[in-house]
Amino acid sequence: MSTKKRVAIIGASGYAGAEIVRLISGHPQVTLTYLTSRQYAGQSYDTVFPALTGCVDHYYETFSPEDAIHKADIFFLALPHKASMGVAAPLLEAGKKVIDLSADFRFKNRSVYENHYQPHEAPQWLKKAVYGLCEINHQAISNADLIGNPGCYPTSILLPLMPLLKDKLINTTGIIADSKSGVSGAGRSPSLGTLFCEVNEGFKAYKVAEHRHAPEMNENLTLAAGENVQILFVPHLVPMSRGIVSTIYVRCKTSDNHIRDCLHAAYENCHFIRILPDGHFPNAAHVRGTNYCDIGLKYSSEQGILVIISTIDNLIKGAAGQAVQNMNIMMNFAETDGINAMPYPV
Repeated sequence: MSTKKRVAIIGASGYAGAEIVRLISGHPQVTLTYLTSRQYAGQSYDTVFPALTGCVDHYYETFSPEDAIHKADIFFLALPHKASMGVAAPLLEAGKKVIDLSADFRFKNRSVYENHYQPHEAPQWLKKAVYGLCEINHQAISNADLIGNPGCYPTSILLPLMPLLKDKLINTTGIIADSKSGVSGAGRSPSLGTLFCEVNEGFKAYKVAEHRHAPEMNENLTLAAGENVQILFVPHLVPMSRGIVSTIYVRCKTSDNHIRDCLHAAYENCHFIRILPDGHFPNAAHVRGTNYCDIGLKYSSEQGILVIISTIDNLIKGAAGQAVQNMNIMMNFAETDGINAMPYPV
């Protein structure tokens, strides 16, 4: 009988970290051995997240790299941007597998990261990191020790666009992405902008044309296209707890049938990508709590514009679920292990 791999979650008290705990607890190939939180060290997990009472029997610990390397084989870093790089380095040097949910290892170009975040403290690992967009970079992920798990907005936008750019079916200029996200995308730390009375019955754009996910998308879209791509990205906050709907507008070089054929060919063996039939469009409720990405298409022949609508659960396919999917690929587990939940019908 094979021994289960041991998993640690560093920063397991935020929404994404908590979702990883939930998913790993039901995973058939691994066992959860180490949870950390600065704020809740010494407290039981179900004290902080009562919904999982009786399901997760662990206490939070204070992170120590010296202790950590003896307690797990695979590490998920669910830490804020700028915090992961210092934690990842000693784990990688000890030969551990690391999946980082922050932006710290998403960029190949160090200067792009530093322009939007801060000076990088572990640049020697940037070239070795693999961008963990599972359906696009499957082969590289299978050989990786370090994964930069994609952002939630980029996941919803890159999945429909990258195959089309690779096959030269859409223009590389004038791409517009209009995205709506639930409030959990802002994280679990309290802030004025995410209070109930500030969000309820409201609907607002934020960080218009200057969100930090745009350079992450540009780097990967440019890689797919083989030429420079600069997306115009406008995110919005909507009063729901979770989910992302991205509506993308592109100039099309061919008929919508070729577009649909391209996406079907790119994702025909990808369990979590669902290309909807003609005339059907995604609903955030239909992927809630799942690792699915649903994609719908509509071509306006009068305008010469292709409208792509893509939806994911920002905490699952946009964070924890994709992170577990990355682990499955890295470790040669079944890709759906631990993340094969079906959507809720209502």
